Amino acid sequence: MSPGAAVVLSGVTKTYGDFVAVADLSLTIPSGVIYGMLGPNGAGKTTTLRMINDIFAPDRGSIRLFDSMAPGRAAAPRIGYLPEERGLYPKMFVADVLQFFGELRGLARREAIARAGRWLDRLGLGEWRKNRVQDLSKGMQQKVQFAAALLHDPELLILDEPWSGLDPINAEVLHEVVMEQRGAGRTILFSTHLMEQAEKMCDDVCIIARGRKVLEGPLDRIKRDAAGDRLVAIAFQGPEEEARARAGILADGALVAAVRDRRGHLEVELAPGRESGQLLSGLVGGGAALRRFELVEPTLHQIFVDRVGAEAAADKESRRDVPT
Repeated sequence: MSPGAAVVLSGVTKTYGDFVAVADLSLTIPSGVIYGMLGPNGAGKTTTLRMINDIFAPDRGSIRLFDSMAPGRAAAPRIGYLPEERGLYPKMFVADVLQFFGELRGLARREAIARAGRWLDRLGLGEWRKNRVQDLSKGMQQKVQFAAALLHDPELLILDEPWSGLDPINAEVLHEVVMEQRGAGRTILFSTHLMEQAEKMCDDVCIIARGRKVLEGPLDRIKRDAAGDRLVAIAFQGPEEEARARAGILADGALVAAVRDRRGHLEVELAPGRESGQLLSGLVGGGAALRRFELVEPTLHQIFVDRVGAEAAADKESRRDVPT
């Protein structure tokens, strides 16, 4: 177990008959971070979160929580869980259902009522506390379930697709609360296929596809490693300078793989094996007057598409000669 880790998975595998949902998955989630488990639908994200939360048991491998605990009854009071499929009681009143969940987590009745009220106000649902759950929109019900996961002040907050179906305003409310929880030293583990949300929030990420880990680590390091020398943003002093470069060095297929127009600049993709210094030397040597020349850091979306796409291609190739 790594010191200071909230969760460690070692060689975890889960199958359903002949279908492998999670295959030999190992990952480490440090304490006090926002950790994103990213992947397309069916990648194994929900199965992994359910195993961490002791809803399923792995067929092989081990899971350790809070340095020394196994998933189960002893660890449960320290975990808050927002499931992908919401589990509210539609005919109960909103305040009552939160009180009920609070008491299930060990809170005294009076404390459960007080915390339910505070969270409903914080999430903009105070005026709905005396309505039945079935009267709320799906997005509002999702915020109620989110409050239920937070009532007992868990150390580890597990959120399965928390932004799915939320409008931008409610998504921002959840974003703010998650950042507050991180600021209070809690660990947040969430799954999503929405790369924009993950890029805004995550300290660390793990990308999985077809149940296997594709990539894991601190987000800033992953983006830095993915940037390399592949993409360069260039802006010229004037249109004549740009036209001359397009007709000259930017048309050299041995150096430049592609040139894309972006708002206010060009994005140049270098040919394999080429470096940005070679492009800069060529531009300066040709007398180009530049306003901008810098490496472009890829977005998490680009990294995700590149890595998951490459994984899919490799998987397809590996299956080509397998008898059916």
